[in-house]
Amino acid sequence: MNKKIAIIIGCIAAALIVIGGGVFFWRTQQEKRSQELAAAAKEQQAETVEEETKDEQPDTVQHEEEAKPEAVEEPESVPVTEVTEPETEEETQDDIAAKAEERAAARAEGTTLTGGGHIVCIDPGHQAHGNSEQEEIGPGAGTTKPKVSSGTYGPASGLNEYELNLAVALKLRDELTNRGYQVVMTRETHDVNISNHERADIAAAAGAEILVRIHANGDDNSSVSGTLTMAPGNDNPYLSSDIIAKSNTLSRMVVDSFCAATGAKNLGVQQYNNMSGINWAQMPVTIVEMGFMTNSSDDLNMADDAYQNQMVQGISNGIDQYFAQ
Repeated sequence: MNKKIAIIIGCIAAALIVIGGGVFFWRTQQEKRSQELAAAAKEQQAETVEEETKDEQPDTVQHEEEAKPEAVEEPESVPVTEVTEPETEEETQDDIAAKAEERAAARAEGTTLTGGGHIVCIDPGHQAHGNSEQEEIGPGAGTTKPKVSSGTYGPASGLNEYELNLAVALKLRDELTNRGYQVVMTRETHDVNISNHERADIAAAAGAEILVRIHANGDDNSSVSGTLTMAPGNDNPYLSSDIIAKSNTLSRMVVDSFCAATGAKNLGVQQYNNMSGINWAQMPVTIVEMGFMTNSSDDLNMADDAYQNQMVQGISNGIDQYFAQ
């Protein structure tokens, strides 16, 4: 009995060993198969990526090649700009010339054009060295005066009048330009030799609609101060009645605006028939006597940068009022 039991147990043990070995072998084969499948999948993925990369490379090259013609075409736009700009400049010059001719014709008919872009001539009075040669004070006058003097002097400021006049005139030029005017200067340096007659001719040649002469005053009495403008007398024999009337209107507007902007004493408009700077003008004209350099207060004020800006604002405001009529 015991012997039979032992044999049965031995058979069962043997069967269990065989079954366990089979299971172990099956698992080993499954793991091996899984590894092979994973390796195959990785290989297939690598091949797919390689093929996609190859497929994309021609597209990239094509885009680059397509971009090259655009880079080559860009320089062609340069000649177009170069051709266009001179045409624009020529048109602008033609427009200015046409406007100047219109205004000259209008003046001859005794009319004044309105609108933007008015032409203003600024004459900074005097120059570094005077010219004592004589010229007539007006067309056919017979009476003569020196062509131009160097002007007066400011003891308090140490400035010569011709220096002060140009400093203010240049600021006036810039302000009027900013306001839309076309400005011509009779001089922009001290080393010139231009007579009063010639200054009026410069204004006429430029088609100026008004002539504004910048000056400073002087007097034997140092207590005299204030601002005035000079205009032709109503009986001026050298100018038309139209220019005389418009010159007086311009002078009134400028002196009033000047004094309003600066607080200077208003000495009004004074009329003269012996000023060659007025008599040779072919358009409305005013002489602005900004102040008395022989008065220390006026002299120091006119030399001050901030006060100069106020003077320029005042003169410009008067010019605006004149053209706004």
